[in-house]
Amino acid sequence: MSRYTRPTTTGATVFFTVALADRRSTCLVAQIDRLRTAVRDTLAARPVRIEAMVVLPDHLHAIWTLPAGDKAYGRRWGEIKARFVKGLPPVPLRQSHVARRERGIWQRRFWEHHVRDEASLRALRTYCWMNPVKHGLVSDPQDWPYSSLHRDKRFPGDPQEWCAVAHPTALSLPEGAVWEPGGPVARPDLGPAP
Repeated sequence: MSRYTRPTTTGATVFFTVALADRRSTCLVAQIDRLRTAVRDTLAARPVRIEAMVVLPDHLHAIWTLPAGDKAYGRRWGEIKARFVKGLPPVPLRQSHVARRERGIWQRRFWEHHVRDEASLRALRTYCWMNPVKHGLVSDPQDWPYSSLHRDKRFPGDPQEWCAVAHPTALSLPEGAVWEPGGPVARPDLGPAP
């Protein structure tokens, strides 16, 4: 059995990817009010500063800054997941779900990355905002309704101007490049960039 060790830095800024077990599901956007309530109720009791967040049909990305002296982001995600699934119809369970008393809606774990500096934070914020475009859900990040982009007028410049600069179709990407956190990256194995 794998043993997962998470960093124990308190007050950290952390980027998360949290996914549904069924990656073909659209449950997160279909049940967006339920997700908002789960996040709101959890963070009311255990506050964080949400630097950026985007919800897609089958996964979400978030950047949180925890309070000084606090490192319990795993507990927060556990509470959000538990609150979200309450009242949802049951899904077929594997034996491992039954053994762990899980509902089978969420992937068991989540992926996290501690943000080390301001440049990394900017790149990950851009990644959050651009993710709906990357997945082909919209052609302009401002068209995706479940993104903190609409809230984030606190950053220098107008978000509309910012998106025009950050939008991958507004860039001259070289042949075989794709948009990745921090900018375009050559990926010849994926064919021409969008």
